[in-house]
Amino acid sequence: MSTTVTAISGPEIESEYNRPLFMIPVSAGFPSPADDYIENHLDLNKYLIRHPAATFFVKVKGDSMTGAGIQSGDLLIVDRALEASDKKVVIAIIDGDLTVKRIRVDKKRVFLLPENPEYGPTEIIEEMDFEIWGVVTSVIHAL
Repeated sequence: MSTTVTAISGPEIESEYNRPLFMIPVSAGFPSPADDYIENHLDLNKYLIRHPAATFFVKVKGDSMTGAGIQSGDLLIVDRALEASDKKVVIAIIDGDLTVKRIRVDKKRVFLLPENPEYGPTEIIEEMDFEIWGVVTSVIHAL
């Protein structure tokens, strides 16, 4: 199954979600009393969203981008204000279908590349209805 977009939503930029930010490294061994090390508070909107008016979230379905760390069910943060340059992961529309792929520009040819060897590249040809919706800036997934 190719990786497709199953839902689209915008960020809620009017509210702040300030959470404690611990600036010390977290040990994977023995626990430490982290409350003593609170440096500041972190608003994830400010950290993850550079252009609020041009940012949206998409939920993905499929396995064609697992090599890029994108799993089925993940939320992607997408910024339409960024340029979709070579090797960026993008949300694109091909003939009416939304997809997430890595864009590759080779001279005057454009390809959308999966990040799973079970899938092949898609060359964008003039006959296709093709548009880049935005550049993926972050992936959010549960462990």
